[in-house]
Amino acid sequence: MKKPDRKAAIAAYKEQKVASGVYVVRCAASRQVWAGGALNLATIQNRLWFGLRLGGDRNPTLQEAWNTHGADAFTFEIVAQLPEEDEDSAYPRSRLLAKLLGEWVEKLDAIKI
Repeated sequence: MKKPDRKAAIAAYKEQKVASGVYVVRCAASRQVWAGGALNLATIQNRLWFGLRLGGDRNPTLQEAWNTHGADAFTFEIVAQLPEEDEDSAYPRSRLLAKLLGEWVEKLDAIKI
C-alpha cells in the first residue's frame, strides 16, 4: 500500500463511529441468560465466541454451559444501544453503559458478563 493510501485508510478508521451498548447471550438448552456491555458492539460477539471456543472465558457459568451444550445452543443479541458518541466522552460513556447494563441484568434476571 502506498503511503497516501495508507494515511487515508488510517484517517477513515479513526473517523468511524463505534456503537456501544448492551448485548445478551442466551443458551436455549439451559435457558440461562447472560448480559454484558461493550464499548464496541461490532466486535464483541467474535471476541466472546473465540474465548469460549478456546475454553478461556472469564465467566465460569457461561464457559460451563458452552462446554456442556455446544455453540449451536447459543444466540447473541444486541438489546440496547447508546446514542452516538460525542468528542472526549469516554468516561461518561462507560458510566452510562454500566447503568444501562445493570438495568438489563435486572430486567432479564441475567448473569452479568
